[in-house]
Amino acid sequence: MASSGFSWTLPDHPKLPKGKPVAVVVLDGWGEANADQYNCIHVAQTPVMDSLKNGAPEKWRLVKAHGTAVGLPSDDDMGNSEVGHNALGAGRIFAQGAKLVDKALASGKIYEGDGFNYIKESFENGTLHLIGLLSDGGVHSRLDQLQLLLKGASERGAKRIRVHILTDGRDVLDGSSVGFVETLENDLSQLREKGIDAQIASGGGRMYVTMDRYENDWGVVKRGWDAQVLGEAPYKFKSALEAVKTLRAEPKANDQYLPPFVIVDDSGKAVGPVNDGDAVVTINFRADRMVMLAKALEYADFDKFDRVRVPKIRYAGMLQYDGELMLPSHYLVSPPEIERTSGEYLVKNGIRTFACSETVKFGHVTFFWNGNRSGYFDETKEEYVEVPSDSGITFNVAPKMKALEIAEKARDALLSGKFDQVRVNLPNGDMVGHTGDIEATVVACKAADEAVKIILDAVEQVGGIYLVTADHGNAEDMVKRNKAGKPLLDKSGGIQILTSHTLQPVPVAIGGPGLHPGVKFRTDIETPGLANVAATVMNLHGFEAPADYETTLIEVADN
Repeated sequence: MASSGFSWTLPDHPKLPKGKPVAVVVLDGWGEANADQYNCIHVAQTPVMDSLKNGAPEKWRLVKAHGTAVGLPSDDDMGNSEVGHNALGAGRIFAQGAKLVDKALASGKIYEGDGFNYIKESFENGTLHLIGLLSDGGVHSRLDQLQLLLKGASERGAKRIRVHILTDGRDVLDGSSVGFVETLENDLSQLREKGIDAQIASGGGRMYVTMDRYENDWGVVKRGWDAQVLGEAPYKFKSALEAVKTLRAEPKANDQYLPPFVIVDDSGKAVGPVNDGDAVVTINFRADRMVMLAKALEYADFDKFDRVRVPKIRYAGMLQYDGELMLPSHYLVSPPEIERTSGEYLVKNGIRTFACSETVKFGHVTFFWNGNRSGYFDETKEEYVEVPSDSGITFNVAPKMKALEIAEKARDALLSGKFDQVRVNLPNGDMVGHTGDIEATVVACKAADEAVKIILDAVEQVGGIYLVTADHGNAEDMVKRNKAGKPLLDKSGGIQILTSHTLQPVPVAIGGPGLHPGVKFRTDIETPGLANVAATVMNLHGFEAPADYETTLIEVADN
């Protein structure tokens, strides 16, 4: 260990005592925006969070949760839960998926790596299949990256290419699928003019086809498998543009939930099922909604649904989606290497840790918090508890989700005296916000606030400390706006609902009876972000953070 130039032993903080239990509460999708009727956090009854905001000003502040503050290419890039929890746990800013892929494509290194060379072996006699989200939202994938990959693969020997599209409507405006398909069809037409057999082969909406996460609903992945791999779907069309326009004309149609479709030739035969000898690339750079498909494509002993036919393929992810599971085993771009996370430091310094959320965000307070690493650092000092999420319904149907159950588990962990840190994620603001249902999102925010109260009451009972924050914005602004900030209207005069994350800052609040009375937020940090939270939490435990961590948000005023 000495040769690596650092020690796992954290120095004691000169002014802050050890031994006080610390509750770290992450409100998912809880940003700070102007108060109006589309700000569900403002509309909802949230007395606990209101009291933190309006209580002691030196104990509440805003930090950046998007763009360069969380390792994304630019400040036009909205944050997401994965990069947010990476930053919260790592205490430093690491280049994230989109930026890594951008660099690899710009330099051409993506075509020199083991992953591309592996799939390239199929170019001579097989088909290259590209599966992923067709969008420029920049959260899971980007259209321009797909365009560059199509160009690069075709220039390097791919003779037959099939693209399997997933329509968005979540990170971008609903209805934008039509324009994205037109753009892609034009690119594929140009490739065909160069003698390359390139077509869209299948499609469907992201929330109904393929892109489930955390094993919440394997039926979503099966619908994708049937269309993409088997070439079977309830809807068949001659072109993807016809498919999207037709399916969107149905009552209550939405890009997120378009049913699966396949493209067929004049004889009614699917143009692009996956066969032995083919190569498959999942083009999403974000991990969470590709892991389940990756398992279906890669695992020989897969048993989550009947795959019917399992072609012998060369499969690679845009990145490796799970470093602990080594999944997939081949990938085009190496993921960020996040080592020495705050969780590992604290456990190695004796901090007994409890982490909990429900299924849809459980990986965020464990895997992503710990630097894209599964499992425990020391199972004798850690306990991770997953509360099963509702499945088979959209989140606006039961907007309270499992917030109260998560809070009760956190409360019990605090009152047990067995843990020094209790860490939770309350998913409501994000998961319900993504549905675009304003009324349900108001209910979701109220439920999250009630959950915070349960945890803070327990902190009070044990004489502990709390830090309440968020990973990115969502519920605080549910409408698309023009440059003047006014709501945009659709053709019928209704507001254009915003289902995506936002570029808004998020709160950080500290307090509790165990907090040293001299602790306050510093005012000398120019643009603090989520990565500053890790050093702050270390301080609250009575330790100084490593020197290369982003600086702490707090200082101790002399009495």
